[in-house]
Amino acid sequence: MITILILLVALGILGWGFVRARPFGQVGLLAWLQSVVLMAPWLVFFGLFAAGLYLNLAAVLLMIVLSTVLYVVLGKRLRSLGRDPAMQQRLSPQASAQDAANMAEGSTDGSLDGSGERVADGTASKDENASKSTPEKAEFEALPPEDLKAIQGLFGIDTFFATETVPYLDGAIFKGNLRGEPDATHARLSNGLQERLGDRYRLFLISGPDQRPTVVVLPSSSDPPKTTTTQWSLAIALGAATILTCFEAAGLLLGFDLFSDFGRVGEALPIASGILFILIAHEVGHRWMARRYQIRLSPPFFLPTWQLGSLGSLMRFESLLPNRNVLFDISLAGPLASGIVSLLMLMLGLVLSLNGSDFTVPPSIFKGSILVGTLASAVLGSALQEPVVAVHPLVAVGWIGLVVTALNTMPAGQLDGGRIMQAIYGRTVAGRATFATVIVLGIASLVNPLALYWAIVILFVQRNAERPALNELSEPDDTRAALGLLILFLMVATLLPLTPSLAGRLGIGG
Repeated sequence: MITILILLVALGILGWGFVRARPFGQVGLLAWLQSVVLMAPWLVFFGLFAAGLYLNLAAVLLMIVLSTVLYVVLGKRLRSLGRDPAMQQRLSPQASAQDAANMAEGSTDGSLDGSGERVADGTASKDENASKSTPEKAEFEALPPEDLKAIQGLFGIDTFFATETVPYLDGAIFKGNLRGEPDATHARLSNGLQERLGDRYRLFLISGPDQRPTVVVLPSSSDPPKTTTTQWSLAIALGAATILTCFEAAGLLLGFDLFSDFGRVGEALPIASGILFILIAHEVGHRWMARRYQIRLSPPFFLPTWQLGSLGSLMRFESLLPNRNVLFDISLAGPLASGIVSLLMLMLGLVLSLNGSDFTVPPSIFKGSILVGTLASAVLGSALQEPVVAVHPLVAVGWIGLVVTALNTMPAGQLDGGRIMQAIYGRTVAGRATFATVIVLGIASLVNPLALYWAIVILFVQRNAERPALNELSEPDDTRAALGLLILFLMVATLLPLTPSLAGRLGIGG
């Protein structure tokens, strides 16, 4: 029943996407086809499962590779169409007309210097339209008039044509029309701002509430704050607590309470070390990628728990991110590192289990995850029909690592998954995904209290999306988008349990 429901929801999403894409012609259909090819492997896998047919791991991997290749090919075709001026005019005739009108107004209301940039004279415009877009001096008390004049002088007909200036916090918002590629335009405007005003201001190129390109200039004092001494103390305390809970979780897996019998700490050491190694791999992944981009990160704030040792960690960016590619790469690096380590531990543990082990578990626990249950069935086979299954402890360590990684890749707030979602689809979609994730966790908490705990963490700590990058308009390439969606699918496959019928087809008893 759950499998059929998943298929119906997926088909409903594709149908809704097709209806939304049709008005945009070839571009819309290509974008829709990208969604189809990404969802196709999973639709085929679950569809055949529901029909009683089981695909082996090699077939699933082949379908994923083929869908990724098709996704990239379609993306290249889509971007080539998007750069076609005729296609841009067809997609947004009203915006093109507005651009022409603004160009006409700009040619009469202001003068141009030799480089084609509009020069602000610091006085009120003589026509009524310009008077609406030029703020009164009193509205910019936090922004010195000479700085405002220098910033307005950055814009021109070949970069960003500003049509309205609005005070915002200690800076200003400039509404208008983007004239070039986002990357080149942002680089040119930022370099110009640096030359004129040094390091005193930051220039953001974002999508405004009306989904039009918007420039926001804020003072450098609004940069992300560094970690305080109190926050460092909290991070250290949570790290120490996590070490203790990892040992306690290891003891519980082995059948004893470590705090009641601390003399058995040596027995818990191998499993606890494995869990801690996965947590460290996750943090190393984040920080290695952040160092490549020269981005400062806060210390990790671990979330200790008795059941798993830790639910992962939270961290903040202490530097402004240049673009969404950097947000994606740093966010993905952590779960990618811990996910690979966890999966290798799980597979190695399953292989070592073929030689027998003193560590036994009931076969029913393999029903708790589609991914783990499928892998266990492929390696252990008929052993899953026994009353108890002898497995190597690495199986438990790898499984815990996959669950912790999956929890952190949920598409919500400033979790890794939420940041990945924001990098691929933007802030609006990421906000909706956060809301949907909290709802799903609330429903799941009826059968699993751990889901309620994670929903509370998201609701009160991680509910907001990450702050915008300096260049928020440039989207990640198709390879990054495919990787992001792949890790989100693996998150679902890790956390979603097997139905009784699917478990029976996989030969999992208990």
